[in-house]
Formats: sequence, C-alpha cells, structure tokens
Amino acid sequence: MTRTVYLNGDWLPETEAKISVFDRGYTMGDAIYEVTCVLDGKLADYSAHAARLKRSAHELGMQIPLDDDALLAAHRKLVEVNGLTEGLVYLQLSRGASDRDFTYPRDGAPMTLVMYTQPKKAIDNPQAETGIAVITLPDLRWGRRDIKTVQLLWPSMAKMEAMAAGAQDAWLVEDGFVTEASSATAHIVTADGVLVTRDLSRALLPGVTRAAVIALAQDHGLRVEERAFTVAEATAAREAFITSASNFVLPVVRVDGADIGDGIPGPVARELRRIYIDTRRAGAI
Repeated sequence: MTRTVYLNGDWLPETEAKISVFDRGYTMGDAIYEVTCVLDGKLADYSAHAARLKRSAHELGMQIPLDDDALLAAHRKLVEVNGLTEGLVYLQLSRGASDRDFTYPRDGAPMTLVMYTQPKKAIDNPQAETGIAVITLPDLRWGRRDIKTVQLLWPSMAKMEAMAAGAQDAWLVEDGFVTEASSATAHIVTADGVLVTRDLSRALLPGVTRAAVIALAQDHGLRVEERAFTVAEATAAREAFITSASNFVLPVVRVDGADIGDGIPGPVARELRRIYIDTRRAGAI
C-alpha cells in the first residue's frame, strides 16, 4: 500500500512527494524533526511533542508554517488517510531551498514541512520481555543535543557498531558520564531503589517519554534523582532501561557484556512500561 505523505500543504502518494535538491535539510543538515507515537489510531503525548518542536524551531530561528490547530489537524488526517492504528508520525521541518551557502536567507524563505506515517508494533515489542544489551561509545555529537535536529550520523553509526558487537544499542559517554542512548534516554535504578536519570542540559535531548516516565515514577512513590551517572554505576545498578517515543520503556539487561542485576528485565522497568502504555492510551487524542 502506498502511503499518503504531507508536503508543504499537499497530500501526495509517497512516490510523488519530492523536495528540491537545494533543500538545506539535504545539503546542510539544516532541519529539525519530531516523532509522535500512534496508539489505537490516536496521537500519544502530542502536546509535548508539539511544544518541543516549537522549542527546536525557536532555537534555530525557524518558523513553523502551520499554526497549532492546523498542525494537529494535519497529524490526525495523516493517521486517518493511511489507516494507521499503531506506529509513528514522522515530521521534518527544514529551512527550505536556497543555493548552497553556509549563510542562510533571513527574509522569510519558505520552509519545507514533511510528514509521513510508519507502522510499528510498539506495544507487543518482544524486546520488552527479553531486554536489550548495549555497548558504550564516546559521545561525538555536536554540542546542542537539546535541539532535535536531523544531525544523526554519529547516533546511526553508534547503533550499527552496537549491532556489529551483538548488542542492540549504544550508550554514549562523555567525560566519564553517560549522556544518553543513540536515540533514547538512559536510566538506571540503584541498589537502594532510586531512579537515576541525567539532568537536562545541552548535553542531551529533553525526552518527552523521559518526562512522562519521571512523573509517573514519582506519582507511584519512586524516588527520582536527576543527575549524571557513570558506566560503573550502571553496571552496579539493580536495573537499567531506556525511554523513547517509539519504544516507551525498554529494559537494558547488559552493558558492555556485564549483566545488570539478574540479567533480566526488572520489576521497576516492567511496571513503568505497563503504566506508561495504559496512561498514554487513555490520554491519546
């Protein structure tokens, strides 16, 4: 089945959705993106994703070409016309087409806004039952990781290196501390039951699922510390997991070949995943 793609106000078959070869998202990586999960044909955590999109655009001096209502309507129509029940809506906003130059137009040149759907079974993910293994790699990304840009070459290479090592993901390390996973937030549960998640800064993305899971953990009486942690702390932890819009809460059972706890998904990660799915389904729009 050919998907319908949104491109600058037009609804097109994916085979006909094309952008200029001069688009700065293509030539300079001058673009931002968001990924919103779809559950039961509805958008999960949409308002938080829309708010983060606005923040990313503001930080880079971009203008979102749709107002709030129109952007939500476009997401909903995309889900409907593609018959998506479970999966993702991908949105990408670039600074548009202009001759290749390190400087860019400031005269309100049209942005390029693209959205499309991608089916994915996020709820019945077998890795939630087995957990995943990660390796650690140096964090070689640019300094503004708090902006959700399309500059994803190093995370992509890190993921491929992890797979080559027999793992499923990589945790990136800088100055001796874990920043985040290749495309997710990293968390540990200490031996005394404290959920530790790195505090927000320019070093990592303010994860939408991160914020939701922290709030859920606190609501259910779990103590949370927002601070950096080392790889040694992770390997000594009772549990570990990652969070993201596409994987929810996913247990990590091994880091650099060392088992975390008993080497199986722990009760905190399992319960937070269950609660997250239940609350996001109930609150989806």
